[in-house]
Amino acid sequence: MGGGPVVATGGTDFSHLVDLSKPWYTNSRLVLLNACIALLLVTSATNGYDGAMMNGLQSLQQWQEDFDHPAGQELGILNAIQGIGGLIALPLSPYLNDGFGRRSGIVLGATIMIVGTVLQSASNTIQMFIGARFLLGFGCCFAASAAPLLITEVAFPTQRAQATSLYNSLWFLGSIIAAWTTFGTFHIPNSWSWRIPSALQGLPSVLQVFMIWFVPESPRWLMSKGRNDQALHVLSYYHANGDKNAPLVEHEFQEIKTALERDAEIAQQNGWLSLVKTPGNRRRLRIIIALACFSQWSGNGLILADLGKVFDAIGITDPTMQLLINGILNIYNFIIAISAGLLCDKAGRRPLFLASTIGMTVFWTGQTICFGIHSETGSIAAGHAVVAMIFLYSAFCESFSSKGIAFTPLIVSYTVEILPFHLRAKGFTIFALAGSLSTIFNQYVNPVALESFSWKYYIFYVVWLTFESFFIYFYLLETKDVRGDVHLHSSDADTRS
Repeated sequence: MGGGPVVATGGTDFSHLVDLSKPWYTNSRLVLLNACIALLLVTSATNGYDGAMMNGLQSLQQWQEDFDHPAGQELGILNAIQGIGGLIALPLSPYLNDGFGRRSGIVLGATIMIVGTVLQSASNTIQMFIGARFLLGFGCCFAASAAPLLITEVAFPTQRAQATSLYNSLWFLGSIIAAWTTFGTFHIPNSWSWRIPSALQGLPSVLQVFMIWFVPESPRWLMSKGRNDQALHVLSYYHANGDKNAPLVEHEFQEIKTALERDAEIAQQNGWLSLVKTPGNRRRLRIIIALACFSQWSGNGLILADLGKVFDAIGITDPTMQLLINGILNIYNFIIAISAGLLCDKAGRRPLFLASTIGMTVFWTGQTICFGIHSETGSIAAGHAVVAMIFLYSAFCESFSSKGIAFTPLIVSYTVEILPFHLRAKGFTIFALAGSLSTIFNQYVNPVALESFSWKYYIFYVVWLTFESFFIYFYLLETKDVRGDVHLHSSDADTRS
């Protein structure tokens, strides 16, 4: 469960104000700044760790025995409760981040996650484990809402896009660590086989609580509170070696000041109803809600959260093999997600969306057929074919969707591009809300439906993915190489109306 998506915005061209003759790593203050940003990037990896860890724990026999083999609605609640915690924190996080600063949001979120990790690692009942996971989701939302904002607002101008892209991608790094940690602890013959991965989840949060005070506060936030001198110090210290009169610092300072004045003016003119006042904005709203739902309802929930149950159903019951496949799949997904992000500006958004949805439909259909054959005939080959189809499906899925609301470049960049600046914050709040609700529903329903309908439940996603493909074809426009606000409707001359 993530907070807000990270947007790598280009903004103003700073190239004429920056000395590009020397590598950044020769500047000690830029090295220090990037070390601070690395600490913030940990938040995304923590979120990814959580998702993959829960997938791995369900393959651990000791975890199953300690919690009396949770299944059906109980397993659904166990999977969904983290998302519920994040959903409850979602409307609170903007007030914390804007009122008390970005660092405060990270500290509060990390502290809550530490408490959740302790309870999760010490759990001896399923109720205690569920309560701990609620706290993890609640805290993660605060941290994941604040960290990307702080990264964007303190990063050196020419490195901002790379820093924000790294945040989106490191979710999968966390998932890789979790998958292979559970694989490594599998052979421990007691509850430490699952308590160790659970406890390790809290280490990044401990690091952030103690080290966050070395990270500079956002200059934008400082100026919004009238603390201009402190903001100027941060900009000059990290971006110009302490020179407050450097052209780059003066330019950034003035740009932030102008943006804050513009935001204040726009805030008075544009309420939430602006999202539905014009045909173009209504189309934008329809698209971003659809994309948020598609990112969670494309069958990926079964692979990300319920893979152990799927393996059991297709005859792969050896926990070692389940954990090994899970670990390899996470590495595979990481490579695919990075590659998809690099293709966004080359292939265009619409072709990638279409290729993704059509590819997912084809290979999910293949999964369904093979799953059905195995269930009806007991064919071992058909069961193995399901695994192959999962990898082929993931090649298209990870270029389109992701676990939680914060990570895949394609879906985030498109949402940014179709929203005009003055509606972007509100649009992303709707995007996050729709994604969170979809995740909770998905995580609760999937294990229950899989237990009740077995392979026949897969047919629902065949139909749904077909609908997604038609929606993408008829409603999504190409935004490649389009600069500024995109007008999606011929009568949408004024998005503010």
